[in-house]
Formats: sequence, structure tokens, C-alpha cells
Amino acid sequence: MKSRFLPCGALALLFAFAHGAVAQDPGKKIPRPRIDFETYKRLLGVDPPASEVDNPSTPEKVALGKALYHEKGLSAGGDVSCAVCHDLAKYGVDGKETSAGTGGKANERNTPTTWNAFRQFRQTWDGRGATVEDLVVPHVLEASTHGLADEAQLVAKIKEKAELADGFKKAFPGGADPVTAANFKLALGVFLRTLATKSKWEEFIDGNQRAFSNEEVLGLKTFVELGCTTCHATRLVGGHMYQKLGLLKPYSSHDVGRMAVTKTASDESFFKVPSLMNVERTGPWLHDGKVKTLEEAVTTMADIQLDKKLTPEQLSALVAFLKTFTGPLPGDGDGKKAEPADAKKPDAPK
Repeated sequence: MKSRFLPCGALALLFAFAHGAVAQDPGKKIPRPRIDFETYKRLLGVDPPASEVDNPSTPEKVALGKALYHEKGLSAGGDVSCAVCHDLAKYGVDGKETSAGTGGKANERNTPTTWNAFRQFRQTWDGRGATVEDLVVPHVLEASTHGLADEAQLVAKIKEKAELADGFKKAFPGGADPVTAANFKLALGVFLRTLATKSKWEEFIDGNQRAFSNEEVLGLKTFVELGCTTCHATRLVGGHMYQKLGLLKPYSSHDVGRMAVTKTASDESFFKVPSLMNVERTGPWLHDGKVKTLEEAVTTMADIQLDKKLTPEQLSALVAFLKTFTGPLPGDGDGKKAEPADAKKPDAPK
């Protein structure tokens, strides 16, 4: 049975300890809010319930998976790779409202990031894949992405690339013919499982409260008190449940969400709650990419999901808090960590 809401007991415990966010006048120093850190950690310090998979990592499988991720020759038109839409140096997205697949075929949904994807409880907006391994072969067979006809065409295209065929032999030694769709799935899956980021959010939730500035703590406190954690909980601040988009107020969209997978009317407009890791860098936002700024995303979610109108102080604090999720990109990224709007040395907890 899928869980759409957090247990009432967890929310009641959290709100029992939460205090009101204090609006601050512009230009005034923000005093450090008092929070019950241990209560926050119980809700936000645990990992989502991601499915386990039997796919041990080796250097050879990682290297092969990385090559497959960047190989355009595995698309019908030779013009699309995973990396075209999921650009690792751009935090796993391409910055477009919706991406185009091989031959310019349009996608209807915004491209989700591949960074930290494996840590979530399901994959894609409608949760059609339990793991990243489950997703990769069906994805390259979709007309709006790689556009391959079937697994046989995928294998044939891999064999056209001598370096890829050799990579399969190194990654999967001992077999008569290692170039298979099953091994393609495993190699890409192992590589995708290397795509994890860490930010000062992890440092804070693991116990270093000095990692956050006063405004960032205020943003966290506001985030909790407004009820954002009804959907965005766990260490990934999301990625652990489905929720209806337009819970309290309607959101205009022709996309039926998870109903497209389950064919169940009650799942209409339900989507996987996205993780907020690196959310500052993964716009435009929402499943349709219609939201162009982080401020608009926060305001929209507060309105349609919580029926809340944010004050300027609340919005500023929330955006500062969301920026704490931005981490440096190892290897393929730019290696830069985004700073909060007031990039000053954090105040020590009192």
C-alpha cells in the first residue's frame, strides 16, 4: 500500500515542538531562532525507503556505465544521450521547460535530475520505476527519448561501437556474449549510483548546527511550521512518497500523473514528491517546467498545497533554506557550492 501522507504521530510530535516564525524587518539582523533539533532530525534525518538491488559496483562497470550515459550512438538518430537531457555539469538537467528526444521529438514532462535519483523511493514523476536499473532500458525504448525499437536494436547499436563492446567484456567477464540489455541495465545503474551530492544541509542535520546561518535556521523553522514537511521530509527532503499536485487549490495541467501508470482514477494528478536536493540549480520547476524562478516555485507550492500566503520575510527565509541543499558536484560538475543570498559567516548557535 502506498503512503501519501506522513504518519500523524510524526507530524504531531514535530509541531508540538515547533514555534512561530518571526517576521524580520529588512536591514535588521535576524536573531537565531530556537528549535528542537532532535525533533527535526527524527523527521528529516532519515533516508527514504529506497528499494534494494543486487548490482555490486566495480570500477569497470562504473566506467562502462559512464560511457553509456554519454553515448549518442545509442539513440535512433545518433543525436541524443542520457547526458544531453541530464547534463551532469548542470546538476543533472538541461534547464529547459521540457526536453527534446531523438529527432526533436517532444517530451511532455520536465526532465528530473539524475543526481541523487537512486536514493529516492521511486523513479520519474509518476514512479514507474522502482530503481534506476528498472528505468534505463524502457527509457531508451521510448519514442520521445532515444527512440529505439527494441532491446535487439539497443544491443546492435552497442556492438557497432568497438570501445563499448570491449567495455562490456571488461565489466562482465566470463560470459559468452556480455553485450546484453540486462548488462546495459546493470552498468548504467552502477554509474547512476555514483551520482550523489552532499551540502551543508547534511552537515547541519548530522549535528553541526553552526553550519547554518540565522536566516537559514529561520527558513527551516518556517518550512516546518508552514507544513511543508507534510510532503517534503526525509534526508532528501522529498523523494519518498506520492502527493496530489493541487491538494487544496487546483493546478491547471492536462497531465494525469500517476494515473497514467496505475490506470486508477484516484491517482489522477498524483506525482512523486521530488527531492529538494540541489533544487536551486534544477529549474525550471514542477512536472511541466512552467515555473521559472525558485521564489515562484515556493510561492506556488505554499498556495496550492497549503493554502498559505507567504510574507516577504517568510519567502526570503525559505529560499535561503532551500539553497542549503546545493552541493558541489564531484567529477563532472563545476565544483562550486552556491552560497545563500547573504553569504556571510553563519552565526553560532546560542
